[in-house]
Amino acid sequence: MQELMKSGEPRPSGVAFLLAQLGAHAAERFGERIRVLGISPPHAGILRLIAATPSCNQQALASRLGVLPSRMVILIDELADKGLVKRTRSQRDRRHSELALTRAGRQLLGKLSKLAMEHEAGLCAALTTKERDTLAAVCRKIVHQQGLIPDVHPGYRKL
Repeated sequence: MQELMKSGEPRPSGVAFLLAQLGAHAAERFGERIRVLGISPPHAGILRLIAATPSCNQQALASRLGVLPSRMVILIDELADKGLVKRTRSQRDRRHSELALTRAGRQLLGKLSKLAMEHEAGLCAALTTKERDTLAAVCRKIVHQQGLIPDVHPGYRKL
């Protein structure tokens, strides 16, 4: 039976707060874990998307992430300065440069993937495999219902 407030209205279950609390905690812990790689969480997501998107260009990446194009230029410049990303002129549209991971970028992405798996395992250590799968399915359902872009952190819109 759901608890009622003095007004007779149902008391919120606290799910929204718990999701926010866990999300903030998870994001902070992830940033701490990947600091050893010399990149930030936004860099990590960009590397992952470049690797997963053949013929990726800055404009399309900025649009997908909801990042201002000028901010995307800075983020890609930072990754290029670290030797993790390279730009090459597109053969299909000479107005655009395509982005690709360098060898060092692919190696770093492998290390990043390992850290991400360790992060998830630590965060979900209290859950059984079945509970973890159920939680992931429920969260995907909420992501879809809320109109969020799957696999894109909404924090990019604030960069």
